[in-house]
Amino acid sequence: MIALRRSRDRGHANHGWLDSYHSFSFADYYDAAHMGYSVLRVLNEDRVAPGKGFGTHPHRDMEIITYVLEGALEHQDSMGNGSVIRPGDVQRMSAGTGVTHSEYNASKTDSVHLLQIWILPDHTGLPPSYEQKSFTTESRQSRLKLIASRDGREGSVTIHQDALIHAAIIDEDDTLEYRFAPGRRGYLQVATGNLVVDGHLLRAGDGARIAQAERVSLGSPKRAEILLFDLP
Repeated sequence: MIALRRSRDRGHANHGWLDSYHSFSFADYYDAAHMGYSVLRVLNEDRVAPGKGFGTHPHRDMEIITYVLEGALEHQDSMGNGSVIRPGDVQRMSAGTGVTHSEYNASKTDSVHLLQIWILPDHTGLPPSYEQKSFTTESRQSRLKLIASRDGREGSVTIHQDALIHAAIIDEDDTLEYRFAPGRRGYLQVATGNLVVDGHLLRAGDGARIAQAERVSLGSPKRAEILLFDLP
């Protein structure tokens, strides 16, 4: 079963410096029907104006994953980490017992476009930790590349939850298939381009809940970049 979540139906907040769309309830946007999906709690699509960003703020007991689509995002945190996240980079911050951090657009001229993901951890009170890895375009081209997992296999970042996140860049002639283990469910987010999922056409910003499905077939009428979540 596939339930579509159209881009236009998401929550939306435009603060001038930040234009943000929320797939699930977040901040001032509340929808009892969209409080998350399985352990996936937040999936925000953000565009941050040049030189602007999120000042220092706290998090606790959450797995926070940042995936940049365009531009560069500068990160600083209370663990002493400082980095710039660019397209192809995946940053994982486990907030655990508590962490503060800031995120700013590293450019004075170009906006930054990113997806921010929050996943509920399988345990609370974990020590805060941080990880960042880069995945080449080639590694995601015409295939589902594992970018996050519980055990860090295949070079993915490690998250404290029984969840998998795959990224793919799908070209016009590609046909991909993903199989779910019994009892698992999925969430798919189209970051850019158009995607056909088991006959359903999704456009940039659209998402889909996938339940009670043994497999899904993915294709694109033109180039698309996607994230696919395999969830308990």
